[in-house]
Amino acid sequence: MKLRHGSPTRLSRNGSALIAALVVGGCGGPLSTLAPAGEAAQTIATLWWVMLAGSVIIFLGVVGAALLPLILRRWGAPAPRAMLIGGGLLFPGVVLLALLVAALMVGDRLSPRGEPGVLRVEAQAQQWAWTFRYPDLPGQPTTEGVLHVPVGRPFEVQVSSQDVIHSFWAPRLGGKIDAIPGQVNVIRLQADAPGIYRGQCAEFCGNAHAMMDFTVEAHSPADYAAWRTAQGAAR
Repeated sequence: MKLRHGSPTRLSRNGSALIAALVVGGCGGPLSTLAPAGEAAQTIATLWWVMLAGSVIIFLGVVGAALLPLILRRWGAPAPRAMLIGGGLLFPGVVLLALLVAALMVGDRLSPRGEPGVLRVEAQAQQWAWTFRYPDLPGQPTTEGVLHVPVGRPFEVQVSSQDVIHSFWAPRLGGKIDAIPGQVNVIRLQADAPGIYRGQCAEFCGNAHAMMDFTVEAHSPADYAAWRTAQGAAR
């Protein structure tokens, strides 16, 4: 019996298609940072793409500077030292400096500033659950595992921990921040559309760490007002 093997070209094409599918598939999903659903998450995703572009530019520049002497040697010409220094040192330094400035600007933009009118929520972590308290609402209600917020309005999450270090992260809404015992860290987020967004503890905190998740339920203004009323009526 004669076995048939695919041609190298076909195998290469199939492999490329598989890699492309895996890359595209990794850009979506309920915990993807590249599927932003809020202003903070969009800013972080944009910075990610900028960093990726910068790294590709540096890679191509450094590889080009490394290959240039080999190419010129085959032609019998000396490699210009200025191009080697520029492509191997100055060029990456300039690009990295620009990326650093962009990252610092984004970090400053995302930093909570304590403006009046911003909704405050307290998130307390413990092995292996999240409790949310709403100090700005009448009666200061609490919810377990579900954070309720209004759409289109920034809110600040004051994160703390009762036991070990955890990390609060809702990838589609913004960055993450550590929950440290005896300390309160603040992160500012916003949801642009109604829906349920998944969150996860992003710091290993024990045997059940993988199960320490939560959800952020973003309500329309009318639905959020109804939820607030229901919380007050339940007390």
